Order: sequence, then structure tokens, then C-alpha cells
Amino acid sequence: MNVIILLFTLFCLVPFWLVFIDSFASESSFLAHGYQLWPSTLSLDAYRFILEGDQIFRSYRISILVTVLGTALSVMVTAMFAYVLANRKVKYRNILSFLTYFTMVFGAGLVGFYMLIANWLHLKDSVWALILPYLLNPFYAFILVSFYRTLPYEINESATIDGAREIRIFFKIILPITAPAIATITLFYALQYWNDWWLSLLFIDDYKLHPLQMMIRQLISNLNVSSYVSGSSTSYNVSAPTNIVQLATVCLTIGPIVLVYPFVQKYFVSGLTVGAIKG
Repeated sequence: MNVIILLFTLFCLVPFWLVFIDSFASESSFLAHGYQLWPSTLSLDAYRFILEGDQIFRSYRISILVTVLGTALSVMVTAMFAYVLANRKVKYRNILSFLTYFTMVFGAGLVGFYMLIANWLHLKDSVWALILPYLLNPFYAFILVSFYRTLPYEINESATIDGAREIRIFFKIILPITAPAIATITLFYALQYWNDWWLSLLFIDDYKLHPLQMMIRQLISNLNVSSYVSGSSTSYNVSAPTNIVQLATVCLTIGPIVLVYPFVQKYFVSGLTVGAIKG
């Protein structure tokens, strides 16, 4: 069994290793031999090329801003909304739960969604267009609802008898107790915001507002790589290591989110398994 797990782990790690190590290969070596476990010629040309331009730093700022602000707002909105759905005192919680579930089954469609964001809310070419559409995920809300329902309701009753209002009960009592579940949802939202390119493809025409994932897509489809990486609309005669630049950009993109994961891993595991064993 251990051998099977080891082989499966190696099978999963090999693609990541190929992307990482071949990002240090020279363009000529990559074109001649393709992906290698160890390139015949190592070079830092791709990283030097990317870091000399302005676009990578702009995209990093946008991705970090969207991830941090979007995750904070989404977790708070989702946590408060889920508390409403799980609270026995809310009269219409079942109707709200049905409406929330309905949005998981039936979407608004691309046309209506685009018109809402671009024409009615006028968020095109705005950072908020990358944040607001993901502000509340129904699935994540139901995860928190199931967690809230495992808490003894006597906690609310005793706090109410002591004169605490619902807002104080939520922030002072419920929120600290639900730290494992909140950490799990936080990681889900952070990954969603960090890895998203769909919203920027729909609503962002200004390349200065492109997040990292959109930058990768542009590098794959953009023939004038030198112009895009330098953060300019002009053309350059400099020959860019196109294939290796794409690999290097992927490595630079996944770095921060990979470093964040170990700090929330213990909460992530406990948040997923909470309620699985009943005493």
C-alpha cells in the first residue's frame, strides 16, 4: 500500500517538477528536446526577461489586492449569511435556504451576468468586477450552515439572557468557535480569487488591471510577448523566450498561494472533518 501511495505521489509531482525545472532551461534547449527531467542547458533568461518588465509587478499587485480584499469580504459575508440560515430565530430561514440552493442549480446565464456587472453596475475595467461576483458562494455557505447547526443552541439562549444582541453573539461567541470552518472557507475563497482568470477575461480590457492568471493567458495567446511583459503597447524587436517565459510565469504565479497553505492546513483538515464523528 505504501508503494502505491509513493508511486501515486511521484505521478502527481512529476508534472510540477517538469514545469519548475524546465522554466530554468534555455529556449534553444527546450525547443530541441522539449520537457526534460533535467535540462541540458540551464538559464535564467526567462526570469530575467519577466522581472525586467513592468507587467509582472502590476499583475502581482492586482492579484494580491483582489485575493486579500475579496477573501476577507467573502468570508465575512458568507459567515454572516450562513449564521442567518442556521439561526432558529429567523422566521424565513427555510425560504432563504431554498433561494440559496436554487442559485446553485439554475444560473443566470452569461448574458444576464455580463449585463449586470458591465451595464447596470458599471464595473467594467474595475477591480470590483473581480471581487463582487464571488462575494457569496452558496456551497461554502451551506458548509458553514452545517457547522453552525452542530453547535449547542443553548449558547445563543444563555447569551441572549445575559442581554447580548445577535451581532455581539456572532462576533464574540460564534465566530471564535467556528475558526476551523472559517479557515477552510478562507482557503477555498483565496484559491478561487487567486486562480481566477474568467472575470478578468470578461470585464477587464485594460492590461494594467490584469491579474497573474490573465497574464499567463495573455502570454500563451499573445504573439508580441516582449510588448506585453514590458507593460507597453509598443512593439519591440527583442526576441523573447516565449515558451520558457510561460513556464517561469506559472512558477511565479503559484508561489505565494503555495506558501500560504501550510499555515492553514491544520484548520483546513479539522474544518473538513468537523461533525464527521458524533459522541
